[in-house]
Amino acid sequence: MPQSFSSLWVHLIWSTKNREAILNPDLKSEVFAAIKVIASDFEIYLDCIGGIEDHVHLLVRLRTDQSIADVVKTIKGNSWEHFKDNPEKYISWQDGFAAFSVSPDNVWKVRNYIYNQEIHHRDKSFSDELKDIKTGSRVK
Repeated sequence: MPQSFSSLWVHLIWSTKNREAILNPDLKSEVFAAIKVIASDFEIYLDCIGGIEDHVHLLVRLRTDQSIADVVKTIKGNSWEHFKDNPEKYISWQDGFAAFSVSPDNVWKVRNYIYNQEIHHRDKSFSDELKDIKTGSRVK
């Protein structure tokens, strides 16, 4: 086969340092915009991004030469670097992340789930959300 093909979809989640609720609406918009630019600059296919004050969700499709850890490291590191010199917009990410494989047939469900984080978290904590995702009871 002369060319490679990949349909590896991954739902990524990580939190702010100490799960601090620092991503107010204005900062969240700026952080999401910066992450989109970073993804584009590093040829990371970012399908969608969402989240609330203390964590973010991304849906990415990996190329054959990309690893989950490298993609996360690139986005987290460069987004921190982008804001580090501005004390009013300083962000820091918690170590670690969660990554879940997504079937191509379920991409639209995960995309909808990510876009509706504000609604979803009206009655569910971040910890409860991760428990649901780990047990497969998240997206209906």
